[in-house]
Amino acid sequence: MSVQIFISVLFGTLFLLLFIFRIVEPAYILLFNKPLYIHWYLYSKKLKSSQRQILVNDFPFYNRLSDKRKKYFEHRINEFIAKYELIAKETVITEQMQMLIAGTFVMLTFGMRNYLVNVFNKIIIYPSSYFSTVNKACHKGEFNPKMKAIVFSWDDFLLGHLTSNDNVNLGLHEFSHVLHFHGLKSNDSSAIIFFDEFNEVIKYYNDPILNNELTQKKYFRLYAYENQFEFLSVILEHFFETPRIFKTNHPELYAHISRMINFKEENLK
Repeated sequence: MSVQIFISVLFGTLFLLLFIFRIVEPAYILLFNKPLYIHWYLYSKKLKSSQRQILVNDFPFYNRLSDKRKKYFEHRINEFIAKYELIAKETVITEQMQMLIAGTFVMLTFGMRNYLVNVFNKIIIYPSSYFSTVNKACHKGEFNPKMKAIVFSWDDFLLGHLTSNDNVNLGLHEFSHVLHFHGLKSNDSSAIIFFDEFNEVIKYYNDPILNNELTQKKYFRLYAYENQFEFLSVILEHFFETPRIFKTNHPELYAHISRMINFKEENLK
C-alpha cells in the first residue's frame, strides 16, 4: 500500500469514527446523562515533585484519588496553568497559589470532559480583600465576564480552602459562577448536561414549596437565597465541603448536583 493510499484510509477512518461519535454521544447523554468518556490523554503531563507535594500536604481531594486518577488530576492542573494567566496585585505568585487555585478548578470540573472554558482567561490575586472598581466596594472575590477575569483575595481563598467543614470556600464559589456562565454560553457535552441539571436545581430556588423546605432545614446559609447565581454557588460549596450532611438533608437536590458536574463520592478512595 502506497503512503498516499495509507494516509487516505487513515483520514477516512478518523472521519468515520468522528461522525459515529457525534451520533452516538448525544444518544448516550440522553440515556445516561453523562459524557461518553471523560479522561483520555495522548500524553499525561506530570507535576514537579514540589508541586505534587503541595497537593499531598494541602489538597485532601487529591489524596483520595486512585493512582490513575491522580495522573489525570495532575495533567489537568498542568493544562490549567498553561491556559490561564495568574496576575499578582500587591503580592507575588507562588507555587502554592498555582496549585491550590488550579486544583480547586480541576476538582470542581473533574467529571467533565470539556473542562477548560473560555469565559475567563486570567486570575487576578490580591493579598487580602480589595476595592473593586466595578461596584466601588470591598470584595473578597468576583467573576467579571466582560473582563474575562476572576479576582481572589488570597487570604480569603486560603482560609476557605483550609477550613473544609464550614461550607464557605471562595475558590469553589467563584469558579461555580464561571461554570454557570459557561453553561449558558456553550454547547459542549458537559455544558449541556450542566445546564440541563441546573434547570432542575433552580426549581428549588423558584418553587415556593421546594424553597420553603430548604429554608426550614437551615442547612444552606442565607446568602444562597440572594439570587439564582449565588444559590448555585453556595450549594456547590456545600456539596464539596459537607457532602454526607447534604445528601442526608436533601437527597434529591444532591443527586441533581452530582449529575450536573458528573461527580460521585464513590469515585474517591
